[in-house]
Amino acid sequence: MKKLLACFSIALFWSCTEVKDEKKEVNISKTPDQYTIKQMMDNESISGGSFYHDNSKLLVSSNRSGIYNMYTVPTNGGELTPITQSDTASIFAISYFPKDERMLFSMDGNGDEIYHIFLRNLDGSHTDLTPEKGARASFHSWAEDDQSFFFTSNKRDSKYMDLYQMDFLNYSPKLIYKNEEGYDIGNLSKDEKQLTLVKSINTNDADLYLYNLSTKKKIKINKAQSANSSQDFSPSGDALYYTTDEGNEFSYLMKYTIATGTSDKVLERDWDILGSYFTDNGTYLVTYINEDAKNTIEVMNVATMENIELPAFESMEITNVDFSKDEKWMRFYAGGSHTPSNLYVYNLQTKEQRQLTDVLNPEIKAEDLVSAEVIRYKSFDGVEIPAIYYKPHQAGADAKVPALVWVHGGPGGQSRQNFSSFIQYLTNHGYAVLAVNNRGSSGYGKTFYQMDDLNHGDKDLKDCVEGKNWLASQPEIDADKIGIIGGSYGGYMTMAALTYTPEEFAVGVNLFGVTNWLRTLKSIPPWWESYKEALYLELGDPYSADSVRLKEISPLFHTDKVTKPLIVLQGSKDPRVLQVESDEIVAGVKKNGVPVEYVLFEDEGHGFVKKENQVEAYSKVLDFLNLYLKKDQGTPIEDGDK
Repeated sequence: MKKLLACFSIALFWSCTEVKDEKKEVNISKTPDQYTIKQMMDNESISGGSFYHDNSKLLVSSNRSGIYNMYTVPTNGGELTPITQSDTASIFAISYFPKDERMLFSMDGNGDEIYHIFLRNLDGSHTDLTPEKGARASFHSWAEDDQSFFFTSNKRDSKYMDLYQMDFLNYSPKLIYKNEEGYDIGNLSKDEKQLTLVKSINTNDADLYLYNLSTKKKIKINKAQSANSSQDFSPSGDALYYTTDEGNEFSYLMKYTIATGTSDKVLERDWDILGSYFTDNGTYLVTYINEDAKNTIEVMNVATMENIELPAFESMEITNVDFSKDEKWMRFYAGGSHTPSNLYVYNLQTKEQRQLTDVLNPEIKAEDLVSAEVIRYKSFDGVEIPAIYYKPHQAGADAKVPALVWVHGGPGGQSRQNFSSFIQYLTNHGYAVLAVNNRGSSGYGKTFYQMDDLNHGDKDLKDCVEGKNWLASQPEIDADKIGIIGGSYGGYMTMAALTYTPEEFAVGVNLFGVTNWLRTLKSIPPWWESYKEALYLELGDPYSADSVRLKEISPLFHTDKVTKPLIVLQGSKDPRVLQVESDEIVAGVKKNGVPVEYVLFEDEGHGFVKKENQVEAYSKVLDFLNLYLKKDQGTPIEDGDK
């Protein structure tokens, strides 16, 4: 269950274009125009893209207003039209209704992750369809007859997500599956008779079951312990497609024939197959592959068993696709490490292609942004560590720059090949960034993924130190000016680095990082109950003898060892890493007389999604780095310049 630990990590994933380290091209340093954080955060972020039933427009989410709201955009091109105008909590579009202009969207309480499903009525009014206080709900799927939809909710028991069906007439939920054994709810067949259930074993492995809603019989699909994940039922409903890594390092696609109970391999690649699904009428099978930390997408014509040709772009990748219900149109996003992803539509019959958005701030020159490269280096014990390197344009042997080792969340997350305004802001201001995928990261095989089990803050930290050493060996890097930065688990690694290897990094930037594993593992949100035991198997059980080791690796109990400047950023609504984690680490380090800065947002959760907060957070990080890493003793950036 590699994807489960995404719930324990921040969604900060980065992009790059692969270049072999040993064949690195020589770049001539240049001085780019320098941009403020306000300019950089004005790169618009757009997601989703639900087709209206006549394909005339798409429903999307965008943060152009400063926080996420719903918008529509015509498929023949034109301006985005705002549908919601929230100025407090972010709103994320789910979908148009199948046959009219009603819409579903989700919203939580400023980052508390208690999501509710809302209806936008035809008259423009909004209705909370899942109003139960303290309960979270998640859209599952539309019913085949277009008269209802399915959703999951923990309103019955805060620990478990049940499956419900809600009709369009009275919007009255009906319990479809009562989840009393801690399963994760998977796919539902079109005839609504078969449901897939997943039971976590550890953070990599899970058992996959097929459950008959009529007979209540449950069949285990996998034969051996492995990572198994439900993907989709075949259009006819006679087979289940799922991914597994049984007998292999990487996940591949399998077909389970329900009548015979047999499984056959459908698709295998040299990397993990992340997901696969059929389009509405079963014409196409869409497959996502995690190829060296970027999405590779294959769309197969089921009738011919051949992949269709997708639009091609120079220096960009298609990162996400979806199809209209009649399968005539495909909407997709294309971008890269050096450019944010834009939304496009593509007519599969006429091959007509149209770009619907231009999300790069027009004040920013595209050539001033940095294209990253994938590099690999050997760690202390010979294990090869993949990483993503962002080299500032102004860096060179004659113009050395400071650098940061970036550590992703997780612990089983992965730094990805996507655009990051924050990283581009840092590189634009002369900081190199190495996003390390230390042992324990997903995407590089299950052996690599499990290398940090019950060993956190040790070998994975040494991988980060070796990443620092790789940076120090580069001719463009000032070896005495290398810091460490990370969010969530990456924030823990930042504190572990400053605590257990206090002389290795010059500064630390802790974005809502875990500092007391005993408390964090005891206070995980109730809706994580289905894989709590799996987390304990990887990280340690705080209620067992593991508590001794968990205390040893918790930086909070060793703050006296911290000697380097630190900045900590936290959202008070964070349900994963509680505010007290940051409060206490700041207080502990201050006792050493070490420079410590603390930035707290009352209206954010696990990650900062509001533009005004991102501007404040990232500008304060740059001020901190300029003062303590670059050691620029000049005037800090003023608010008006951010």
